[in-house]
Amino acid sequence: MPKESDSIFAKKYRPDVLIFLVLIPLISAFNYYLTYSNIQWNSFLLLTFSIDTTQGYLAWGIVRKIIFQLDRVLPFGPRPLKRILLQLGLTTVAGLSFIILTTELISWLVKGRPAIPEFYTMDVFIIGVWFLVINGIYIGLFYYHTLQEIQQEKSKTQPDFPGIPVKSGNQELLILRSELAALKIDEEYVLLFSLNGKKYVLDESLDYWEKNLPETDFFRINRQTLIHRQILIGFKKLDHGKLEAQVDSSFHFDLELGISRAKAPAFRGWFMPNR
Repeated sequence: MPKESDSIFAKKYRPDVLIFLVLIPLISAFNYYLTYSNIQWNSFLLLTFSIDTTQGYLAWGIVRKIIFQLDRVLPFGPRPLKRILLQLGLTTVAGLSFIILTTELISWLVKGRPAIPEFYTMDVFIIGVWFLVINGIYIGLFYYHTLQEIQQEKSKTQPDFPGIPVKSGNQELLILRSELAALKIDEEYVLLFSLNGKKYVLDESLDYWEKNLPETDFFRINRQTLIHRQILIGFKKLDHGKLEAQVDSSFHFDLELGISRAKAPAFRGWFMPNR
């Protein structure tokens, strides 16, 4: 099986590169503010700041690689706690180890001695906190893009539905999706009921509207009635496996609310999908 490229995983975390190109120098500057009480602006400060920022970029690159590798072998899945804890542990240990080793190496090359004790008592702790922040950003970006993908999939299967056009006298109106309550066969007509207490005659059949209204919002509970979820408050069990839908008391139109034994399981699954 071919190995997936990093570009595939990078899509889950956009725009992480732009975020950290800007954020890492700011983190370095903030660390200087927390660590040093008397900062002297000179060439030595510029050099050390540049070294620290470069270390930050390289450490971030390591963290990013680890996250992409975890996406390959241990995706977040429906129970992400194990993945999140492992990601926090691996990235923090790997990032801190890189910072400590490179800091010690630079100190020996430049000064001929190990890093100052304050580096371990203060800087390492502060840097460790920043690795937690970096992980938080990546986890947030992942779930943000996951939510977007879910919404896009829903929009593909359920096209945007603004409402139902109706005629009222010499007016042509649009009853918005949020105002729809129910549709009912009344003799040879189909009536549309709105939440504000008005009703309108529709030209199309109830079969037509059953096929064209969003399934997430509407359910045809029987031959006469197609009902919107927002006026339902529950259902009552009847004999022989039948049900009776219960609507909000503020909705006063007369509707046939009985649900046959054959339709009852589908109605339950639609009305209470998580049970």
